[in-house]
Amino acid sequence: MKREELLKRVADETTIWDMVVIGGGATGLGVALDAALRGYKVAMFEQDDFAKCTSSRSTKLVHGGVRYLQKGDVALVREALTERGRLKHNAPHLVKDQSFVIPNYTYFDNLMYTCGLTLYDMLSWGGLSLGRSLFIHKSKTAKYLPTVKTEGLKGGVIYHDGQFDDSRLAINLAQSCAENDGNPINHMKVTGIIHDDYGNVSGVKVQDLESLVVYSVRSKSVINATGVFVDDIIQMDEPSNHRLVKPSQGVHLVFDKSFLNSDYALMIPATSDGRVLFAVPWHEKVVVGTTDIVREHAELEPVPMEEEIEFILKTAALYMVRKPERKDILSLFAGQRPLAAPKKEGKSTKEISRSHKIIVSDNNLITITGGKWTTYRRMAEDTVDKAIKMQLISPKKCVSKNFRIHGYRQDPDLSNHMYVYGSDMAAIEMMINQDPEMAVKIHPKYGYSVAEVVWAVREEMARNVEDVLSRRVRLLYIDARAAVEAAPKVAEVMAREFGYDQKWIDLQIASFNSIADNYIIK
Repeated sequence: MKREELLKRVADETTIWDMVVIGGGATGLGVALDAALRGYKVAMFEQDDFAKCTSSRSTKLVHGGVRYLQKGDVALVREALTERGRLKHNAPHLVKDQSFVIPNYTYFDNLMYTCGLTLYDMLSWGGLSLGRSLFIHKSKTAKYLPTVKTEGLKGGVIYHDGQFDDSRLAINLAQSCAENDGNPINHMKVTGIIHDDYGNVSGVKVQDLESLVVYSVRSKSVINATGVFVDDIIQMDEPSNHRLVKPSQGVHLVFDKSFLNSDYALMIPATSDGRVLFAVPWHEKVVVGTTDIVREHAELEPVPMEEEIEFILKTAALYMVRKPERKDILSLFAGQRPLAAPKKEGKSTKEISRSHKIIVSDNNLITITGGKWTTYRRMAEDTVDKAIKMQLISPKKCVSKNFRIHGYRQDPDLSNHMYVYGSDMAAIEMMINQDPEMAVKIHPKYGYSVAEVVWAVREEMARNVEDVLSRRVRLLYIDARAAVEAAPKVAEVMAREFGYDQKWIDLQIASFNSIADNYIIK
């Protein structure tokens, strides 16, 4: 996946693409891959890096949504469980079965959650189940969750969902797209919408944020898949259009794995504000979250609010023997979900739709919004089908249901942190074996090597230090201070690959440190 080669195709302004996709998160990458697999000529532009925003800041779960079952949204849960199973089959190197335990402190909760999760299992019929839900007694609950309070404990329920590495999946989707003649490019900002003589959308103006060159890209269809920023693109098409999306912020805190001390995840089914909270083992740490607060404006770098941090700490402390404190936070991050804006002001995020929606403007701009990582493939299928129904592109059947995503590898060795590379792992190991410099760690506490930085530059379109430390290796998300300490080494390696000078290195370190500051607890 070479950015320079993909850019050459865009530079040919005589080309008329079948589809241009704006946005390089889960939805945009999914749409671009679906279109490429069908044989369409597709270009995808992301203003920053792949999965820069919401798509790298999830709870790391591929799930049906237990809380939606509580609301009676059976169809949404069934769809998500179906897609969960497909994703597990299509990317086994990234998606794994994760066992969850709900500790119950009343006998009624034992009955209620056992029955509810049995229905959850039934909805994953068709060979897509990850495991059976079971009631367990107090002793087993304490065994599986050794750091959870046992006073008043009446038992628990085990259920199964999927867990994954979100930004690694995004990179693999981009690679899959490129391998199937798609054209996904990061750090390309759409600055305007092109209309034909009849006023219909017929392409985009896009600027390469590295060279600052602006390209006119003509296309039969344009898809707006920019998450919380969809309104910006909609108003490029028609400035008078109303607001479509309301950003909802979710925050996660990351702790040492000793706070859970288990391979089982903890699910708290009813927080003080009626939501759920997860504590999930991930990359030898524990991710705890999330919150759900409506914000007025979408942000590229959202910052956790004090009330969100305190809410997570206080809620976790109600269940854990060792109460997590601010000083224990290794990293914290905030993401903003694109939820359909409520018609009435003041409506809570619990009432705002989580299902995806496709909206078509009077000028034929197609906007896809809502949804989640688990259902990205179905969202993509529906979006491309919409372009076909509008007769913007010729009919071709979807073939993504059983497509093996780049890196596909069954039964990965989870004890090796490089398992996330799947089938690419062997090539990285060969680099390490052939050159001792490649084996050097970028930080003494973690296994990430120089080889992984080089691989990220050469094969995964990483363009700056943050691209590497945030979304190629996940050091910023699991230990923000360690990521700051690793930044000079990463910048040095990247500069050598690109042929850049010390000035670039210094600027990169300063830029990364500024971003990383938001991931470090004050």
